Amino acid sequence: QFLPHLRFYHFHCLSPITTNTITMAPKVPESVLKKQATQAKVAEQAKQASYEAKQKKRQDKKDAIAASKKYSEEYKAAEAAAVSNRREAKAQGGFYVPPMPKLALIIRIRGTIGVSPKAKKIMQLFRLRQIHNATFVKLNESTIRMLRLIEPYVTYGYPSQSTVEKLVYKRGFGKLNKQRIPIADNSVIEEGVGSVGVKCCADLIHEIYTVGPHFKEANNFLWPFKLTSPRGGFSNKTKLVHFLEGGEAGNRGEEINKLVKRMI
Repeated sequence: QFLPHLRFYHFHCLSPITTNTITMAPKVPESVLKKQATQAKVAEQAKQASYEAKQKKRQDKKDAIAASKKYSEEYKAAEAAAVSNRREAKAQGGFYVPPMPKLALIIRIRGTIGVSPKAKKIMQLFRLRQIHNATFVKLNESTIRMLRLIEPYVTYGYPSQSTVEKLVYKRGFGKLNKQRIPIADNSVIEEGVGSVGVKCCADLIHEIYTVGPHFKEANNFLWPFKLTSPRGGFSNKTKLVHFLEGGEAGNRGEEINKLVKRMI
């Protein structure tokens, strides 16, 4: 029992004691800090590379559009000059003789049966290893002599700018690391022949059609075109006959454009 005179006493010593407890944060290992720093650096580099790639793609698109416009104006000017020369010659009672073509398109129309070793070797040099393969060739004295030797097995002519453009856009494949890569983007062309200044389809078509200073590099970059059998087919009776005699083989001049249109 409590004593009466101690009933209202307060025992301050019984009040709870509060103490400030300090909690220490766990220390991060040095290896984790290094890994975080490396990941941050890699992420920053990737972000910068992505930004630079977008800027380059945007600039390349502008350059390609500008090049295409420039070449289009050049083709129109050349065509207008040819028409003007023909009219001027006709007005003076003469004839306009255009310059000799510098580019030929060769299409193989016969297989390997009965082909002489010399003709087979020439077709290998022209990269015509399969039937209906087509390649561009720069015309000079030696290539014209070689074409005459393989006339029974191929047909060739002088392609127009439109034909070259359709072949590159519709059947164009590039050669990268000895592999056949479709030309689906200008980056394929830039990787293959960008070192010689050919960076887009417009540059490639212009280099081929005008037989420019880097024609060899551009033509070697292009894989031989694989065309289909022409709509309507070849006649078995006239396939071995020269084009001038009503057949299919040999030089057909500008008529090659109609044949390519049937084979694309």
